[in-house]
Parts: sequence; structure tokens; C-alpha cells
Amino acid sequence: MKRHTHSTITGQPERPAWRSPIAAIAAAVLIATLTGCSPDAKSLSEAPSLTVSNVTLTAEQRANIHLYTVAQAKFHKEIDATGVVDFDNDQATSVLAPFGGPVSRLLVSTGDHVKAGDPLAEVDSPDFAAAISAYRKALATAQTDRRVADMDKDLLQHNGVAQREAEQAQTDAANADADRDAALQTLVSLNIDPQVIKDLQASKPVTHPGGVIRSPIAGTVAEKLITPGELLSAGTTPCFTIADLSRVWVMAQLYGSDLAAVRTGDPADVEAATATNKFPGTVDNISALVNPDTRAVLVRVVVENPGDFLKKQMYVSAQIHSRQESSGLLVPVSAVVRDDENLPIVYLAQTDGSFARQHVTVGYRTGDQYEITDGLKAGDQVVMDGAIFLQFIQTQ
Repeated sequence: MKRHTHSTITGQPERPAWRSPIAAIAAAVLIATLTGCSPDAKSLSEAPSLTVSNVTLTAEQRANIHLYTVAQAKFHKEIDATGVVDFDNDQATSVLAPFGGPVSRLLVSTGDHVKAGDPLAEVDSPDFAAAISAYRKALATAQTDRRVADMDKDLLQHNGVAQREAEQAQTDAANADADRDAALQTLVSLNIDPQVIKDLQASKPVTHPGGVIRSPIAGTVAEKLITPGELLSAGTTPCFTIADLSRVWVMAQLYGSDLAAVRTGDPADVEAATATNKFPGTVDNISALVNPDTRAVLVRVVVENPGDFLKKQMYVSAQIHSRQESSGLLVPVSAVVRDDENLPIVYLAQTDGSFARQHVTVGYRTGDQYEITDGLKAGDQVVMDGAIFLQFIQTQ
């Protein structure tokens, strides 16, 4: 009769030690250690390879592939940057309240086009009335003192007045003329209507003593900063922003090596997301300061703005065309594609007729070509037309 060996704990038939998974692994490790053997070379060689194989084409497929021979070439760099639209500060101004008082009426709205001297708002200003009164008094005093001085001069010739009195009359007349001119300049600085000044000089009454804020330049009302009833402070309260929008500034940000390629006078093209056309411009100024937060340098591009399409604070892209000549290896834009990790690659022709994937470093773009700073050398042949087709075949 066959005897069974039982476990002393469970009472079940005892499993041989070699059939335990842990024991099997331990035994394998022990054997490898004792014999000095390495893991099975054949099993490693059969592991999937991470190397991407070259692409081989049939004669019919090869006929549709065009190659480009890489060579050193002269070119001009094109620097892409982002920027923000701003007013041309040479053609824009903030209109401050020339006199104090409450706003009685606004005469323009944002977007209106105005000429130099056009009225923008009316203000019930005591400053305005005081300036008119001062000029009227100074005008009358100057006229009276001048008549007295002329009379004393005539009397002096006939010994009717003392020399000293005649000279004092001339001094009083000169002082009165100076006060009159100062009062007149005050009216001019307040942008008072020239017709009002003419009425005062002709001793006519002024029918509208309220103050009028006028535009100092021709342009567009870009900002309206006051409301009816608001109390203005003379010389401090900003009321309007008037800007000539036919030309604007684009403040582009440049970094690192891009800055070395840009010079004042370089042409540029500005493009907005909401426009189909490009706006030509010129680099006008390169800042001497670096932004401590972004490490960018602001480059000012002056841009013509037909139709006032570009608005202040609008985000745009700018492409600056460097006038400095550079040299390097160039390949057509169509030769560069992107791999699964979005890295730029080209397909390099091999001596056996196949095509190998080659990672490259892309530099500046000039027209329809890229500068290649690493990954290729002069004389290499890359696929110019058909790179996407090769990529498709390789990934199947």
C-alpha cells in the first residue's frame, strides 16, 4: 500500500520544495551565482529594439521623392516676437483741465475725430471768469496809463509838467502794458476762444462766460475720463486723451541672441489675430533696460495704421527682418517635420538608398527656409518633398 506524506500543520499532502515559486526563483539565482552565468543572451537579443529602422522605398515611391543638398548659404534672419500696441506718444497727448470747476456739458464721445482747437467740454469755471475779469481790468488800466503818459510827454515839451512826473507816467504805462500782456497770456493758456478775446479788446460784453476745454491737437478722442458734474482741479485733472491713430507703436519683447540680430531701422511686419493683412513697420528704438522679471528687452516698432485698426493694448505678433547678413546651413521648411515628442526631424538619404530619421536643431527662419544649427553638415541630402509620406510609412 502507497504511503502519503502529510504536513504536520495542515494534514495535507506536502508539496515538494522545488515546486514553490519563491523557492524556484531563489534556486535560479543561486545557480547563476555559483556558475557565474549571465542572463540568457538569446532572450535579451529577442527584446524589442528602440531604434527606428530606416525607410526603404520602391522605385515607384522613390520617383515622387525630391532631395535637397545642404550647403552653406548667406541669409538674413527673421526674428519672431510678440508685442502690445500703444499710442505713438509723439502724436498723442493727455488733455488736463486748464481751469477748475464742475463739468457742465461734454461735447465729444470716444472715437470722435477732432481738429486742433475743437471744443471738448464746457465747465462752469470761476477761474475762467476771474481770468476774463483780470484781462478786462488790465486792458482798461493799460489804455488809461498810456493816455496819461502820452499827455505828460506832450506837456513836458511845453514845460507844463516836471521831468520826474513825465518819466513816472511812462513807467506806469509800461507796467500796465506788461500786466495786460500777462492777463492776455493767461486767457490764451486757458484755450479761450479767440473771438472772446477780440470781444474783450473791443469792450464788448461776453455772453458765455463758461470755460471750454479745447483739443490741443488733431486726432481721435481715444479716452474720455470725465463726466458731467465732476469737479475739475486746474492743471491736475486728466480729462481726455487725444491721439493720432494713423500711426502707432508696437512694443515687442526680444530675448537673448535675438536682440543681437536687431538694429534700429530694420523693417518689420506686424500681424493681429483679428486681421488678415500685415501692417508694415520699422524698428525705431531699442530699450537700454532689461525687464528684471521677464529678462526681455523692449523694441519699439513704428507701424502705419490705416483705418485705425490697431488699438491700444492689442496683442500682436511682429516679425523683424534683420538687415545684417548671416551665414549657415539652410533647408526648405517642407523638409522639417515633427516626431511624437514634437522634436524637429529630417529624413537623410543614405548610401544604400534608404532614408534615416535625423533629429536637428532649428534656428532662424528666412523666407521658406530654416537655418539648421545642429544635426546636419554641408553635402548631406535631405528629403525636400515627401518627408511627411516617409514619416507615415515609418510609423506603420
